[in-house]
Amino acid sequence: MTKPLQDRVALVTGASRGLGAACAQWLAAQGAHVVAVARTVGALEDLDDRIQAADGQATLAPMDLTDDKAIAHLCRSVHDRWGRADIWIHTAIHVSALTPAPHITAKDLDRAIATNIRMTARLIANVEPLIAPSDMATAVFFDDGWDEKYAGAYAMSKAAQRALVQSWQAETAKHGPRVHLLRPAPMPTAVRARFYPGEDRTKLAHPRDEAARLLGPVFG
Repeated sequence: MTKPLQDRVALVTGASRGLGAACAQWLAAQGAHVVAVARTVGALEDLDDRIQAADGQATLAPMDLTDDKAIAHLCRSVHDRWGRADIWIHTAIHVSALTPAPHITAKDLDRAIATNIRMTARLIANVEPLIAPSDMATAVFFDDGWDEKYAGAYAMSKAAQRALVQSWQAETAKHGPRVHLLRPAPMPTAVRARFYPGEDRTKLAHPRDEAARLLGPVFG
């Protein structure tokens, strides 16, 4: 029986854990060949084991996506092997240390900008030509409402990322690729734990369920 995303190529940046890993598993279960990108080799290998156990296919690409050369090499490698990608899911994010606004360090600020803003912009520039030839060209990003006190560096960089994605979404509305900005329900991820320490995590949505809920309508 043919699966809905059979023979499609899905690039997932930030695939090692949390929602990114759940999205990678969901896409693989639908028949896509997943190119899983993250910095942590061990977590990617664990993801690959889960995908293979469910008869899915994945290619692992451990790398630092704040490196422009790594991004270019990734996209060139995908193009050389498959000729295009059909789907791009982006979940890679940096959460700065929680601190009052006057105490934000230059190091935390630079890393938030490098990961949440600059990396996203460079990925868009490199991935857009990769997915544009596909009749399913789709890019998916995720938003949140964590504009909390002491989260100034993260909230600022996330707001800039949001503005960039919304701009690209408006620019491509008529001719594609389809650009989605989705908001997951609260999940028991390491990122959320930084904002809400001590929270009852049993009441939060599982990333697996959120991946299905959010991606199902996009690719249904």
